[in-house]
Amino acid sequence: MADVQLIGVHKAYGATAVVKGISLRIESGEFISLLGPSGCGKTTTLRMIAGLETLDAGTISIGGELVDSEKGHVPPEKRALGMVFQSYAVWPHKSVAENVAYPLLLQRKPSSEIAQRVTQALEWVRLGAFAQRMPSQLSGGQLQRVAIARALVANPRVLLLDEPLSNLDAALREELRGEIAALRARLGTTMIFVTHDQHEALALSDRVAVMHQGVIEQIDSPQKIYQSPSTPFVAGFVGGANRLEGRVEGRSFICGAHTFELPERVTAVDGPATLAVRAEELELGSTGPSLPLLARLFLGSATEFRFTLGESVLRVVGPARDVKPGESVRVALQHARLYPR
Repeated sequence: MADVQLIGVHKAYGATAVVKGISLRIESGEFISLLGPSGCGKTTTLRMIAGLETLDAGTISIGGELVDSEKGHVPPEKRALGMVFQSYAVWPHKSVAENVAYPLLLQRKPSSEIAQRVTQALEWVRLGAFAQRMPSQLSGGQLQRVAIARALVANPRVLLLDEPLSNLDAALREELRGEIAALRARLGTTMIFVTHDQHEALALSDRVAVMHQGVIEQIDSPQKIYQSPSTPFVAGFVGGANRLEGRVEGRSFICGAHTFELPERVTAVDGPATLAVRAEELELGSTGPSLPLLARLFLGSATEFRFTLGESVLRVVGPARDVKPGESVRVALQHARLYPR
């Protein structure tokens, strides 16, 4: 295990800045997720930690060792890291055991040690009975387990995971998410996990760093990220909050031609503001502005109602209700977050 520290890290491709001066410390044994949409800089950050990209400014240290700075660049193979890619990157002509053994062969380990460590790594990912199978005989989830075992077999200081679940179907994603959580609990390896899926990040991480346009907008525990988003972007990306632009006057939020009364626990300051409210924090009832229903979607345990609000769509999730598209219904705030502009 090792800690990882980034200080003022910049990366640009031509005139396009992709990572803009981020600083981040990952403690030894910590599981941290870099969460954000495509193009936010999360994978580039991971690749710089791995040594697959060189930074333009700043420093990166792993286990107290400076691996990237203006003084020099330590190549990937000298960083003692493991990496799992989005694509499985499994050699089709090698057996499962041969794929997993490859990093140890590069290190010229004795054959007896290789056999022992490969067996152990395959047991970690529950593939002990599949050692002699070929990749063509495995499912997608099993192939990704092979990639994880190969990354772990050399006892890396840090395990880097670049969207390892995105190629899997929903059931396999859920299954492998549990496998990663169990591995982390068993091994205690420092892990850095890149994903655009908020559910993966919240379920697995000690802390989540939400990235947007090359910067970290918030880094916190999953609970605080979800319950107390510090910016409108974080509120919208984690939890899918509706974001409304308007102004606060007293205890009212005025959005175009519509006025919402603010709940008592919402701190309000007069002036322009962005209001973020999750779909389950709105209620259909006898108070609030009357809005035309655009669509109704049955979700099983609840129903999603979509309303027209000016040029925006307001999402509300709640109990089923007999209302048809085109009809108007009153919508009230039960909770919300205000971000003065």
